[in-house]
Amino acid sequence: MKPSRKNLASRKGSRPPDLETRAPQGGRRVSVLWLKNFAGLFLLPVAWVWTLSFFGLLARETVQHRFWSTEEFRCFTFGALLWGLCFGTGIYWRGEPWPLRVYVFGHELTHAVWAWLFHGKVHEFRVSREGGHILTDKPNLWVTLAPYFYPIYSVALVVGFFFACLFFDFKAGPLDWWRGAPSPLGFFILFLGASWSFHFTFTIWMIARGQSDLRMHGNFFSIVLIYIMNLVLLSLHLAIALPHAGFRVFGAELLRHSEDFSDAVWRFFAGALHRL
Repeated sequence: MKPSRKNLASRKGSRPPDLETRAPQGGRRVSVLWLKNFAGLFLLPVAWVWTLSFFGLLARETVQHRFWSTEEFRCFTFGALLWGLCFGTGIYWRGEPWPLRVYVFGHELTHAVWAWLFHGKVHEFRVSREGGHILTDKPNLWVTLAPYFYPIYSVALVVGFFFACLFFDFKAGPLDWWRGAPSPLGFFILFLGASWSFHFTFTIWMIARGQSDLRMHGNFFSIVLIYIMNLVLLSLHLAIALPHAGFRVFGAELLRHSEDFSDAVWRFFAGALHRL
């Protein structure tokens, strides 16, 4: 069983997107998928620089400022590990993760939400335990790949949290029913970690099983783009959560690693030209 394997199609009766460009008569046809996968090579430096910046800042803050001892880090990590345990247990005992239908619903809903963001229309929305699909007139790149980098349940949790902050004080101290219990804000972060882990584990599991969404735009290009977008989202969380850092610090980290990468590329090509 491979849930959510149906193509994200355009409106019934409409022409499917062309998979190749046509050159003038006598010329050669160039596959659009080939071009997209080739373009994925130019995204690799972005992925490399962003990876160094994210993990470098996280490691520095963890060691120098003891970020690992904060309530935010502990709760988020515990929530992520707790869901990871549930995910692994489901695969071990059932041969597939649980709850599959909840993921499929969120997957197809994300397609629909992003289609609406691009002013598209959703003509059909189907979800079952075996899979699901939507029909839309905006099957572009972002609509197709959104479920793999847009954790819709985490987004819903954050929106609900900000709405609840209008009525409750989530910065109150630990709860009284258990000594050492996290604050209400800590419990929110715990659920946020679990929901992000839900997105991450299902994304890896689905990609490993093969997805028509990725093949539509080229597997290599799609995977690199999905990786970058997930890393951007994690960087946003990190910049908000770190007490001694922020967007300016992370931006400086990105700039530093970008300059180091460009200098390394320049030295490589300069050395190659010198040898020639």
